[in-house]
Amino acid sequence: HCVLWTKEERYSNIHEYQLEHPTRVIEWTGEKNVCVAGYNLSKNEILELLLPLKLFADDNQGLCAERDFKVVHGGFTDGSIHCLKHIPGTRCVVTNDGSSSKLQVWDVGGDDCDVIKKTGDIHLKTASLDKGVKIDSPLTGNASVLHGSQVNDIQLTELTSGTPLYTLGTDIPDVLSSLRFVSGSVFLACSVNGDVYVGDTRSPSYLQKSPAGGREGNHWCMGVRADSSLPEPSSCSVARLSSSCQAVVSDLRNLKSPVCQAQLNVQRKTTSDEFLIVTWAPALDNCLAVSGFDGMVQIYNTASWRPELMEFQPIFIHRGHMMSDAHFDTSSSVVTTHVWHPSRPWTVLSAAGDGSVHVWDWVDNTTASC
Repeated sequence: HCVLWTKEERYSNIHEYQLEHPTRVIEWTGEKNVCVAGYNLSKNEILELLLPLKLFADDNQGLCAERDFKVVHGGFTDGSIHCLKHIPGTRCVVTNDGSSSKLQVWDVGGDDCDVIKKTGDIHLKTASLDKGVKIDSPLTGNASVLHGSQVNDIQLTELTSGTPLYTLGTDIPDVLSSLRFVSGSVFLACSVNGDVYVGDTRSPSYLQKSPAGGREGNHWCMGVRADSSLPEPSSCSVARLSSSCQAVVSDLRNLKSPVCQAQLNVQRKTTSDEFLIVTWAPALDNCLAVSGFDGMVQIYNTASWRPELMEFQPIFIHRGHMMSDAHFDTSSSVVTTHVWHPSRPWTVLSAAGDGSVHVWDWVDNTTASC
């Protein structure tokens, strides 16, 4: 289809791929590989894609002919995939369908097999039955997964045995929107009302709450920038994004007082909050991206933001998933997810409801570089 570009946007690379069914998950399984899966109610593909090798050719792009995504492993799911997490150090991913308390474990395959196979299910007795489960995994230790649909059912489970390794001791029923490790044992949980909780898998009774503070928005999500390979979180930036297009940045050491905040210059084209996402650039300072409001991914430089709420403009907008402003279709054009490359500073992947997947290297034209 014909996508919308404007002269203000500058890319050093951009490549497109079309899935049979749209995805709301893009998960890194290697430096050049991602896992995607469909979210239709019926049968879906789960795929591991190799990114276009031309993207990684750098100065020798003219000598590299590989411009396309390639499917390297693939399989099928019986239902929807709303959440997908790669387990570090393995060829396993864990998924959830967004409406049950069951986790599915998959073997992504290796050099000798191109099939992604489901190897088992983990039935969560404590999880809420109809809210879906958020998932994260620690970078170190035995293969395990942290999961929860509400604050009171957050649990760490060993993958091989299904044995609970940790259960958070609280009765708080707040529904989760985000769950993320910030060190080997410390994690953050964000509820849809914007409250952030700090927990530690070494101490079931430890829980620190930082309320949203009455800010606008009936749905909040969270993005975290931290070195989770460290035993203790030395520095960690937390960004909260609301359905009212407000972004609040805090430091883990003082989550109650924002370091800075902004009213984002976003024109909402959908009433749904299910695709809202905010992410920090892992290899750039002060850069975050937001999507889920429309067919765009917006990148902001938070270095200019202030403690008081003011409106700020993005430093880059990826409009590639939109046909045009006049023909915006909320069912197919909305961006469903995006991720930054873990080590390439300017590389972002994004997906939309029409099944399109883009990988792009953006160029910062502002004088205040990220």
